[in-house]
Amino acid sequence: MAKCPIILLLCLPTITFGLCPDALAKCYCGEAEYLFKKQYIVNCTNTGFNNTIPLQKLPDNVEVLIFTGNNVPELPINLFGNSSNNNLKIIDMSNNKIKIIHGKAYHKVVNVERLILNHNELTTDASHHPRLFSNFQNLLELHLTDAFDDNSPENFASLLHNIFLESDLIKLRKLHLEQNEIRSIKDHMLFCSLQNLMDLHLGDNKLEHIKFKINCLRHLRFIDLERNSIVYLNKDELSELDVLPHRGQNLTIDLSENPFSCGYQIEEFFSWLNTTLVNVRNKNKLKCKHDPKNSDEPLFLNLGQSCHLKQSVTTNTQESSSTVTFLSLIIVAITLLLIYTNREVIKNKLLPVVLSLSQKVHYTTIGKNEAHEMDV
Repeated sequence: MAKCPIILLLCLPTITFGLCPDALAKCYCGEAEYLFKKQYIVNCTNTGFNNTIPLQKLPDNVEVLIFTGNNVPELPINLFGNSSNNNLKIIDMSNNKIKIIHGKAYHKVVNVERLILNHNELTTDASHHPRLFSNFQNLLELHLTDAFDDNSPENFASLLHNIFLESDLIKLRKLHLEQNEIRSIKDHMLFCSLQNLMDLHLGDNKLEHIKFKINCLRHLRFIDLERNSIVYLNKDELSELDVLPHRGQNLTIDLSENPFSCGYQIEEFFSWLNTTLVNVRNKNKLKCKHDPKNSDEPLFLNLGQSCHLKQSVTTNTQESSSTVTFLSLIIVAITLLLIYTNREVIKNKLLPVVLSLSQKVHYTTIGKNEAHEMDV
């Protein structure tokens, strides 16, 4: 029966066990389909390695390395030894408890296009080795989802900027930084050195604003900001987003599941949603939250629906006002017509009642006057 290790994204049904070098005896080696392409894979998932020495014995024809679920706190210099791995295109080293990556750890891997370091514990000491990714001359995708420890300092963005700048990732197209507890990006130029960046993933962080420049990115097409802490976006932030489509770039942004407040410049945000050339993904599902202390207002307001309603609110209000006035005049006219048509009946019915009431009022007035005089 074909063996099939548990790995992310794919199952490897065609790999034959036992084709690895002795140092990688715990791994699976062989050809299999990976990302819709048949490639030679070395898969060392949950193999219990506590160092990377076996990786110095990779087969020369390896194209995909999956080294996940192990316990390797440090990646040393020349991780793969002194031999060149010119065929290696994908490296997945997720979930290895990696804390430190030494400079030149990834040596002689110039043809790698995808590096995945998700779910590790990289410390901010990585700033001491800003050229972490300097050997990835052809890197297209960098996956750093939940890759850093949860105690990142305030200057975390500046540290990343140094890494990006020094590593010279000029071909990078996709950058994943989800789930890294990022609260703010004070270095506005953080991503500007990534000149060919197309997709920027910042979902599931704690960002309150979009404080980074994007007009320096000539190829940017998508920004993921799902599930952050955005309460409102100010005029400058909205203008920064508009720069790209105004110069001909197609930009999509995802702001889903952010805690927008209905009280913070929400009118400006309404107007922007209605007029912007930016494609706001899931716009009709955006919601803002009212002050829960005000019981007279709904707790949530669907921003997307409100935008559609707002577009027609002025004309609808005018039309509604005219309609109400017209209907009121019709009702008054019908009422007057009925009274006129039945005037004799109404006169005969109401006249005795009026006379009777008039007499009662007359007697009551006399009685009150008499009582008043008796008190005197």
